[in-house]
Order: sequence, then C-alpha cells, then structure tokens
Amino acid sequence: MDLPRSVEEARRLLAAGRYVADESLATAVFLALKLGRPLLLEGEAGVGKTEVAKVLAETLNRRLIRLQCYEGLDAAAALYEWNYPRQMLEIRLAELGGEAGTEGRSRLAHDIFTERFLLKRPLLLALEPAGPGEAGPPVLLIDELDRTDEPFEAFLLEILSDFQVSIPEMEPERGTVRAPSPPVVVLTSNRTREIHDALKRRCLYHWIGYPDAARELEILRLRAPALSAALGEQIVRFVQRLRAADLFKLPGVAETIDWAHALLALDRVALDAETVRATLGVLLKYQDDIEKMAGGPVAEILRG
Repeated sequence: MDLPRSVEEARRLLAAGRYVADESLATAVFLALKLGRPLLLEGEAGVGKTEVAKVLAETLNRRLIRLQCYEGLDAAAALYEWNYPRQMLEIRLAELGGEAGTEGRSRLAHDIFTERFLLKRPLLLALEPAGPGEAGPPVLLIDELDRTDEPFEAFLLEILSDFQVSIPEMEPERGTVRAPSPPVVVLTSNRTREIHDALKRRCLYHWIGYPDAARELEILRLRAPALSAALGEQIVRFVQRLRAADLFKLPGVAETIDWAHALLALDRVALDAETVRATLGVLLKYQDDIEKMAGGPVAEILRG
C-alpha cells in the first residue's frame, strides 16, 4: 500500500489494521510518514503505542524490525556483533592449513572481518533495502526506550540523523552501511524516565492517553467481535470507572481486550460481582490494587 496522502488516509490506514486512532494520532502518523521523521510515542503501558508500529508494518507491507530495549542495552546488541566462534574456527583451520606466514596472517585478518562473519542486529538490519515482495524499507520499532540509559540514547542520535553506520573493522569502502531509503521509525516510551531533549528534537512527538468510552468500545468491537453489545458496554463502563480509582497501575486498553476475551472464555453474558472479583487479575497487575478493589469497590462500581 502507498503512503497516505492525507490525515484521513492515515486514519484509514490504521483502521485497516484494526487500530482505532483519533485525529491527533492520525495526524502524527501522517506527518511522520510524509516528512520521513521518527515518531516518538509516549503514554502509559497498554495504551497501544507498540501496536502503531505493528499495524504500519502490516498495512504498508513492510518488514517489522523490533529492538526491545532494556537496562544495559549497548551498541553490540543493538547494531552488530562478530561471530567470534566462527572466526576462531576460521583461524584454527588456517593454521592447520599452513597459513602461518606474514602474508597468510594478513589475508586472514582481512577475511575474518567480512560480512559472512557479521551478526546483524536490529539497527543494522533496518538499514537494509526492501526485500522481495516488500513495498518499501522496513518499519523499525525501538520499544520502551526509557528502559535504556543516556549513553545508548547518544549512540542512537547518529543512527536517527544519518541512517548510516560505520563498521571500523571492515575496509572503509565496505564498512559504511547506508540505508538506500530511511526506514519508518517508531520509538515508544512508558515514561519511567525522561527521554533526552536531543533525541526528542529529532522526532515528532505524540502522547497516547487512555481512550474515552466511545473509542474504547469501538476498539473492543474490533478486537473482540464475538462479544455481545451489552457485555461490551458493561466492560467499558466498568474499566472507565476503574481508571478513576486510586490505583498503583491503571488498566490499559490491552487489559480491557484481555478481560473481554477472558469473559468470553468463561461464557459470561453479563458482569456480576463474583465474576469481576475472580478475574481482577486480568485487569490489575499488582496485588495491592486487587485487594483494594476486591471488596466493596467492585460492587459499588457495578451499581454505578
């Protein structure tokens, strides 16, 4: 599919992947695609940030390359590593073959730092051209960037600015990898810490909040079509009221969808206090939150 030519086309593009976007998110996606800029999505866990990249890859017929961030992530794990066991084997075979002279060692030092010994990680893979059957360069998802540290952010600045990488161990003419066309880049953050301003300036920014009742119900109808209209409305009404409670972690849209599937698996046609208490662990992920809601508050929310 071609890139959208308007905000409305961007909204339809997301809708084709069963993603219900409001106008502000559709605008951010359209501008990111139109201007070729990375898109930084922030918001609470479970509101659909990661899903934006997945849907874009699906609807644009692009390969999805995901870099899952974590504390201590470094350039080697994100960009490339050398296949050291295979290199050592090559050296051993050369020694057994009698290539021990100066010329042999020089040739070997050159040969073991070639592409066949290179283990490409997500950032390097994202610089490759589109493969057979793909409509364009890949969608690069850098997920939960806030889990990494500032040195990794600084390293990422160069990649996102020029979309090229130099591999110092290789010859200069072969060691510079440049994307023929920049990938579509989506970064996500749960905002457990602030992302550095230098990185934010290179991105378009959008905050994804919790949806209102009407949009959450529309999402639920798309993601759990077997759900009856009455039960869907009950679920959304309950979750919307639950988000007004003083909880450590409010349920996201992902938890709403999971809860709907759980209730379908239990063959429930309506909400009752006993069912809600038995399935609170689908919505809430902290025991303190579950204990706080398991008694009277559940019945009160249902009555409301």
